[in-house]
Amino acid sequence: MPSAKKNLVIVESPAKAKTIEKYLGTDYKVVASMGHLRDLPKSTLGIDIENDFEPKYIPVKDHKEIIDELKKLSKNAKTIYLATDPDREGEAISWHLKELLALSDERARRVTFNEITKKVVTDSINKPRDIDNNLVDAQQARRLLDRLVGYKLSLSMDAAYVSAYYPNGFNIFNE
Repeated sequence: MPSAKKNLVIVESPAKAKTIEKYLGTDYKVVASMGHLRDLPKSTLGIDIENDFEPKYIPVKDHKEIIDELKKLSKNAKTIYLATDPDREGEAISWHLKELLALSDERARRVTFNEITKKVVTDSINKPRDIDNNLVDAQQARRLLDRLVGYKLSLSMDAAYVSAYYPNGFNIFNE
């Protein structure tokens, strides 16, 4: 990728990135995050139940190249506009980007587009806002609840399966 321009705009989709970059001109570099870049680990619960249910997010392994490129571009950018989708999930993706890239509130600005037209895009860039932490908290609550219920249910179902199909216990060595 070419070196970063004065301002960096991060959207979720590569198709949106190309169109938005045309609208904004040479002072902006527009790139796609390709969705979530951090998540709870797959191999563990990823939630510290003893510490106010604090989530333990990790970078998504499949997105390492994207993360590295965004870190490089964000270091050289004056302002980073987080232009993920205008919903709870998009707000959370923007928050994760801000955390992952270690961006200050002054440099990380949130913008949303309800449609991709030159007027809407330029109006949004001219009126950035902070990340809406209420939307982020709502998404996190949903994600943690899904994990807590799903993870615990999965363990219970595994135990029930073993009990039902291996009444004498399960021994991988067949001894």
